[in-house]
Amino acid sequence: MDAIDAALVDFEAQPFSVIATSATPIDPVLKSRITAVLEAPQHASLDEVGQIDVETGRAFARAALALLHQTGTAPERIAALGSHGQTLRHRTDLAVPFTWQIGDPNTIAELTGCTVVADFRRRDLAAGGQGAPLLPAFHDHVFRSNAEARVIVNVGGIANITVLRSGEPVTGFDTGPGNRLMDAWITRHRHLDFDRNGAWAHSGRCDPALLARLLDEPYLRARAPKSTGRELFNLAWLDAKLGAAPAHGPPAYGSPAPAAAPEDVQATLLEFTAETIADAVRHHAPEASLYVCGGGAHNPRLLAALGRRLGGSHVTTTAALGLDPDYVEAIAFAWFARRTVAAQPSSIASVTGSRGARILGGIYRA
Repeated sequence: MDAIDAALVDFEAQPFSVIATSATPIDPVLKSRITAVLEAPQHASLDEVGQIDVETGRAFARAALALLHQTGTAPERIAALGSHGQTLRHRTDLAVPFTWQIGDPNTIAELTGCTVVADFRRRDLAAGGQGAPLLPAFHDHVFRSNAEARVIVNVGGIANITVLRSGEPVTGFDTGPGNRLMDAWITRHRHLDFDRNGAWAHSGRCDPALLARLLDEPYLRARAPKSTGRELFNLAWLDAKLGAAPAHGPPAYGSPAPAAAPEDVQATLLEFTAETIADAVRHHAPEASLYVCGGGAHNPRLLAALGRRLGGSHVTTTAALGLDPDYVEAIAFAWFARRTVAAQPSSIASVTGSRGARILGGIYRA
């Protein structure tokens, strides 16, 4: 919920051409309403969720129209608008798993005059998959190399990796929290949306005992395919870790920890994100070069922590591969929309664990 990212992409060009991109801030009132639903779903009324769904769709439509206006592009020239939506819940851990993204595509189609493709994740769940991560399919399309093994690390609220080895199927999964816990912690203590450049984390010191408790999370030990979200990694989870000893591990981690300085917690959260990503890389592609995208690509402290943990592995951003790390996801969903309209599958069973490749998303005609 940092902003509404949009990309105007020409796939007829070879290779495809990114014509323009934009990041539109979310209206603070709408953002606070969405946050309230995310953080206290038990108190959300159906009327509130329904209205937020439409309001989010309107916000997406305004962002798309602004980008079209900026580039002088008529809506009639757009083959399709791919909209991921705002995730409200992603619960693949339940007996009846589901994922739910809002941002009404009917509203977007009506306001933009463009065909909209949306609801990309649920078909994969219906086919027995996790519905996430989806980006590895796009990463495989644009970033695979015969010259080197690559890991694409997408660090949004949740972090995920895509492993690309020449001659082998693409694999990938959610490694754990990306920016989610760091953002929530700095919002609580300093009323900021994020820790710019990791500066606040850099002012503190990592607490090894707290880091051990954070790493003592069953999800991190689970085998792929797997996906996660803020339903697990949230402030309530962090508060429990701050106040309790781990269920496993050496007794030296001991009894409940004394209250840590907020900046030390932030430093520890940064190391936690770095360690969970690095651990996944060590197990699945220790020889690979790392290319980071998403908001975490702008955190030099996080990139440095990754480099330290991976013993000299090449760590940089996807800018080195020709794509702005801020807009890889927006470009990807344009690509997904194109494939859906062409009746081509976008899910990858080796990533999500589904019964096979599926055509993702519903089409809402202009």
